[in-house]
Amino acid sequence: MPALACCVDTAVTPPGYAACLAGDSTVAPSVPFSATATTATAAIENSSPSTTIWTPSLSASLYRIDRWGPPYFSVNSSGNISVRPYGTATLPHQEIDLLKVVKKVSDPKSVGGLGLQLPLIVRLPDVLKNRLESLQSAFDFAVQSQGYGAHYQGVYPVKCNQERFVVEDIVKFGFPFRFGLESGSKPELLLAMSCLCKGNPEALLVCNGFKDAEYISLALLARKLALNTVIVLEQQEELDLVVNLSQKLCVRPVIGVRAKLRTKHSGHFGSTSGEKGKFGLTTTQILNVVRKLEHVGMLDCLQLLHYHIGSQIPTTTLLQDSVGEAAQIYCELVRLGANMQVFDIGGGLGIDYDGSKSGDSDVSVAYGLEEYAAAVVSAVRFVCDRKSVKHPVLCSESGRGIVSHHSILIFEAFSSRASSSREMNQLALQYFAEGLPEDVLSDYLKLKNAAISGEYENCLVYADKLKQKCVEQFKEGSLGMEQLAAVDGICDMVSKEIGASDPVRTFNVNLSIFTSIPDFWGIGQLFPIVPIHRLDERPGVRGILSDLTCDSDGKINKFIGGESSLPLHELEGNGGSVGGASGRYYLGMFLGGAYEEALGGIHNLFGGPSIVRVSQSDGPHSFAVTRAVPGQSCWDVLRVVQYEPELMFQTLKHRADEYCGQDHSDSGSDDGHGTDSAALASSLARSFHNMPYLVSCSLTAINNSGFYYCNEDEYNAPVDSVAAEDEQWSYCCA
Repeated sequence: MPALACCVDTAVTPPGYAACLAGDSTVAPSVPFSATATTATAAIENSSPSTTIWTPSLSASLYRIDRWGPPYFSVNSSGNISVRPYGTATLPHQEIDLLKVVKKVSDPKSVGGLGLQLPLIVRLPDVLKNRLESLQSAFDFAVQSQGYGAHYQGVYPVKCNQERFVVEDIVKFGFPFRFGLESGSKPELLLAMSCLCKGNPEALLVCNGFKDAEYISLALLARKLALNTVIVLEQQEELDLVVNLSQKLCVRPVIGVRAKLRTKHSGHFGSTSGEKGKFGLTTTQILNVVRKLEHVGMLDCLQLLHYHIGSQIPTTTLLQDSVGEAAQIYCELVRLGANMQVFDIGGGLGIDYDGSKSGDSDVSVAYGLEEYAAAVVSAVRFVCDRKSVKHPVLCSESGRGIVSHHSILIFEAFSSRASSSREMNQLALQYFAEGLPEDVLSDYLKLKNAAISGEYENCLVYADKLKQKCVEQFKEGSLGMEQLAAVDGICDMVSKEIGASDPVRTFNVNLSIFTSIPDFWGIGQLFPIVPIHRLDERPGVRGILSDLTCDSDGKINKFIGGESSLPLHELEGNGGSVGGASGRYYLGMFLGGAYEEALGGIHNLFGGPSIVRVSQSDGPHSFAVTRAVPGQSCWDVLRVVQYEPELMFQTLKHRADEYCGQDHSDSGSDDGHGTDSAALASSLARSFHNMPYLVSCSLTAINNSGFYYCNEDEYNAPVDSVAAEDEQWSYCCA
């Protein structure tokens, strides 16, 4: 047993702690996991690693996959995360092994892979389609079962994820349901107009957000193009622009109003609700709009009522309260003569990120799709029937609820670190003690005596005092670095043997949190993060995640379930092969398909990850990669911040020719001691065109010059970052 026991008189060492210091290996080791009320953690705590029989089902419980995962994610018998693309209707042979997808995408082209670099976003259009169909089915059932007199047709708010193929898929999948789009800015309106040209003619195009004359003109033009466009008034002043521009363009507009409800969502996402919310019109302003439209003979144009009390509505009680209030306003507008047709409840359909089904959390909701739809239909029907008002078409702007599940972020943990202490023998400790000043030596002797007497709490007190005094002595220059390191080792050992040490490791991950998980940094949003493989193995350590950025906030130290660390596995060496992952350790962030890509920045100039689109197929591995694009290169992100990579490369190449070429000519020979400027230029070019993230591949020296590049057989990143789209996208069946 290391260190302190060497200077403790073992002849008087009592059992327990001091016996452990003296080298008694029969003392039970400390348990790395804190107690939780799950079978999995109980198995971890009550058994040693050598005796525990670990199963994938225990991992599903430990990581709560069996709570937040259904119906799309589970753990298969191989210990890997499986995707069930059709939800509960997925057959066993249709499940997609996520590790196999990562392997297909990241393997070198020379062995049949796509050669893409991680981090990676895996998009699952089958899940997206199922999610949209499930939402529609929930409302259809509620309408039919409650005898509601109209139908439901939703819109997707493109701000949640504006990526082209996501929006196009929603328009395509939603065609049978008249599913439309919602925009909140001019570029979003342009993309919505373009996509809906292939959509259902009855699909709504809801125009929200602050508007100027150009925005309103564009929305009126969309109506001229036979798109079912509704201009929603966010401010009373927008009405004059709508009236004047519609008359000039000879377009009869369809107008909606956004009501500012009194009902308030008290959670984090409720800041847009209540009388002091950011958007919407008060009842007084709505009455002014009605009078203005009546005055200009356009009251028949007012056809839609919209409101939004915030994302992640936690309970159906709050939902029904807001719907009931808005339905009263709708009925009043009908009474005032407006040609009301559509009741738009906005967003708010929540996601159960932690699987707790709790109504008291920002990361969970206490309902499913069916309960949500039933609550909306019931509340609107009740108010309208009481007021003898025709049931309106129901619309929702459910973005988070539609796209969250279909996107998975995959990244790699490439190293881990824990607090390491220096182990010393008896001679080293004796030398350390002899060199201590008298006041410091006093604390050291107190620590020694407390260890012999088994006074555990006093051990910690004396160890802390010893450390503080040694730090002060070091700052004053009277203590050497070796002695300071020895004190750290002694104090760490004391904490470890008493059980007061922090067993949590830091796992370094090949990721930028600011780019790929900005909501965690910005608002503390939690997402399920789990290993995507090795789930048939007992996790042996706990860890937090630290990203590549030079920023202290670039870490994840809060996880679902109220945990401050995550159960993880020991990293294997590069030569090993674990579960088909060739020694690599992959983690996945789930339920992050909404907002994360749209909000992500380029802090430290780490750009966006690679993206693949994976569909279920009848191939031997049940999936096909139908689209794949590499992540942003250094070239790409430099352009974003107004640099010109072409000129930068030429400047550096000229510098290489000038200096390295000169070194070569001065040597007078080609003996390898001079720097090869051509090799340097080649290395520079590849650095510009590679992604900013770490590359997991062998490095090959060029001409022994000390400049490295990735072996193209292992990693074949595209060199032309502005290549044609057909050259960037690839297709393969697996």
